[in-house]
Amino acid sequence: MGEGTFVSRSNTGTKKTRPLQMPFDMPMLLIVVVILVFGLLMVYSASWDFSILNWDDPTYIFNRQVRWIILGLVAGTIISFIDYHWFKKFLVPAGLATLALLFAVLVVNKGADDEGGRNLWGGSIQPSELAKAMIVIYLSFWLYRNKDTFNNFKMGYFPLIIILGVTFALIALQPDLSAAVTIIMLGVIMFFLAGGDWKVILIVFAATLLLGVPLMYLYPTGRARISSYLTSLNDPLESSYHIQRSLEAVVKGGWFGVGIGQAETKFTGLPLAPTDSIFAVIAEETGILGGLFLVTLFVLFIWRGFVIARKAPDQLGSMLAYGLTIWIGIEALMNMAVIVGLMPFTGNALPLVSAGGSSMLVTLTSIGIILNVSKASAKHQAEERSTRSAVVDLRGRNGRGRVSRHNRS
Repeated sequence: MGEGTFVSRSNTGTKKTRPLQMPFDMPMLLIVVVILVFGLLMVYSASWDFSILNWDDPTYIFNRQVRWIILGLVAGTIISFIDYHWFKKFLVPAGLATLALLFAVLVVNKGADDEGGRNLWGGSIQPSELAKAMIVIYLSFWLYRNKDTFNNFKMGYFPLIIILGVTFALIALQPDLSAAVTIIMLGVIMFFLAGGDWKVILIVFAATLLLGVPLMYLYPTGRARISSYLTSLNDPLESSYHIQRSLEAVVKGGWFGVGIGQAETKFTGLPLAPTDSIFAVIAEETGILGGLFLVTLFVLFIWRGFVIARKAPDQLGSMLAYGLTIWIGIEALMNMAVIVGLMPFTGNALPLVSAGGSSMLVTLTSIGIILNVSKASAKHQAEERSTRSAVVDLRGRNGRGRVSRHNRS
């Protein structure tokens, strides 16, 4: 926790220093602010030409990103001041609303192409992003409430399979295979954090591989991405056009980059430069060192999230902080790994950096929940210190009691 000190004077005239506790984890806040500022700079650099071509305004996408960040900060701030135990009152309605949005995607976008079939309201809302955060939050409460029975098949495994299966199916049918696989991964991770049986975790993981890989081959997009990835392992020049252009950007950037705003690949056909491929723009303009700087920021983010989870006042807070931190870390890892050819193309946004409303809003709101847990931890620690101080103050400097005796006026 970020701490400062102040000086107070006791009754005896001696100076005493006490820690000044901040309401939130200050290192986490600083890391998030740095990533947001860096992301805004790179979004403008990656999008101004695209904005001119489509809207005749070089700041169109940048301005939209600023608005989404402000909205996300407001939502995250509000939710950080609400005791996370109260979330259970809204858990079922929020979960049903998420499933309804996923179903609406299938109805509204029936027959649309791969990318267009994932969004609502002209591309402004992508419900699968909300589903990832909701699965972590819902399972945190569900596993915490059923911690004594979730290792029982009828009371634990079966409901868990239903929750994950319905969400997985609705997302896979869009199709958004990377988001669907992420849902299963998060479910397994949450089950592990809750103390689930290792045997069950291994069975679920094996079943995911056995069912997930054939399912990907059923869809032309998934089949093309896997085939392209396997081919690129032998010869990067045979990888997909998207990955070839991304690797070209990384190579051009070298160690120190070509300079902010000076990248060429974003002008010559790099797909989705402001969104999915923004890490390629970062690598070209700031070099390997700039890419490592961003990687370091996300590593620090994960570290602080784990510190908050470890200090949480109860298991529920710990699961929320661990789960949401791991989810954001997975999203960042998958996005950056795709750009350098370490994974098949997934379409995951780079959290807090990629241009996009749904990802930004959901991510900042989730960070608000993590800070909520840190606030509860600080309050819990302050109460413990207050209790210890009250016990100590019952004694005087010479050990005699300060409390008035029954025969003392």
